[in-house]
Amino acid sequence: MTDLTTLSIADAGRLMARGEITSSALTDAFLKRIEAVDHKIASFITVTADVARAAARQADMEMKGGVRRGPMHGIPFALKDIYETAGIRTTGHSHLKSDYVPVIDAETVRRLKDAGGVLLGKVGTHEFANGAMTPDQPFPAVLNPWNTKHQPGGSSSGSGAAVAAALCMGAMGSDTGGSIRNPAGYCGTAGIKPTYGLVSRCGIFPLAFSLDTAGPLAWTVEDCALMLDVLAGHDPNDQGSAKTAKVDYGAACHRPIKGMRIALARSWYEGKDSVTADMKKGIDEAVRVLKDLGAEVEDVVFPDIWDYHICGRVIITTEAHAIHRQDVIATPEKFGYTTRRRFQLGAFISAEQYLSTLRFRRQLTLDTRACMRGYDLVMTANHWGAPETFEEPQPIFHFLGKPSLTMPFNVTGQPAATVCCGFGSDGFPLSFQLAGHAFDEASVFAAGAAYERATSFRSKRPSL
Repeated sequence: MTDLTTLSIADAGRLMARGEITSSALTDAFLKRIEAVDHKIASFITVTADVARAAARQADMEMKGGVRRGPMHGIPFALKDIYETAGIRTTGHSHLKSDYVPVIDAETVRRLKDAGGVLLGKVGTHEFANGAMTPDQPFPAVLNPWNTKHQPGGSSSGSGAAVAAALCMGAMGSDTGGSIRNPAGYCGTAGIKPTYGLVSRCGIFPLAFSLDTAGPLAWTVEDCALMLDVLAGHDPNDQGSAKTAKVDYGAACHRPIKGMRIALARSWYEGKDSVTADMKKGIDEAVRVLKDLGAEVEDVVFPDIWDYHICGRVIITTEAHAIHRQDVIATPEKFGYTTRRRFQLGAFISAEQYLSTLRFRRQLTLDTRACMRGYDLVMTANHWGAPETFEEPQPIFHFLGKPSLTMPFNVTGQPAATVCCGFGSDGFPLSFQLAGHAFDEASVFAAGAAYERATSFRSKRPSL
């Protein structure tokens, strides 16, 4: 019998629609696996077993009565613990919010519930999506399911680890400088940072207002698309929310990609700083597969990766300080030391420097758009190589090392997805990014899903 916890969202949905499995059976399988396995990786902060079973029973009754709410109906999912949940604590992985219980759901949570989704619980994150997993925080660090001596990437660490370990079918993350795509890459899942403004952030703890995006991680690109079908849409309570036409992202995953033109940003990952030999080989092979599927892939030189990295870091540091300044002054002891220092750094950036950075961001966006002229997508590496091990003390200002490969698409606001392209000799996943023009998630999904169908990497899971 098929292990229910390794089904894709798409497959589980088809089986439930035909009455071959129930949401209750699916939910129980995940709850049992969480109980049996999660102590090895500590991905969950709060498990909502009773809530999940009640939602699953409701979904079963509705489907038995002929009601089908959509692709997430009866599907078990998890939430990064910065998403507010009515009656369920939302901690931000911080002492400051360890007992906080919201009275209403975040808009994204409401949409997932309205679509019939089954909430399994809340998963770990870097503190307020900006700190690090350190011993001075209230919950254990999330571990990488491929090798528990290594980090899973952040800040949506619990989301990536839980999906990879088959503890949920999909999980919500947030992405301000790569916090969906980093754990997706290190944990070997798919994940998408949608276009800025496509998905509501109302009810999600903020980090940097002008960069924050919310989006899903799942085992396949198609599953991410099915989740985004539920999540996308204007929210008048989010000042950054955009009004856009409805798109069927699930259907987009089955579009042919013959004739699609992809710009390969090779200079970002093979310059002065270079990805590992395994990563380079994996991406080169992925390029070959996409070409075999009919896409045209050509090297294109974009602005220097460091320009995007520095621009994004200044904006994040300045805006995060503005958001957390009062709490850092009033109760500094409630923050992890690393988190506190990162927030405090923003106090040393002047208004002139911040405004100059915003102008530079505009120029980078225009230059990127010019480089993409005539191309549908950008392709580049997702991360440099294997994730870091857990060592204390962890570097406070980690961003002073290599530039972030994910930051360019936060700066420009474009949609960008992580796609697994194999495994290195060290056993860790290899991944590339596909980024599209603003609000063209459909092309991103089409290429990513076509690549997954043409390869076998979705058949391999970590052993726990």
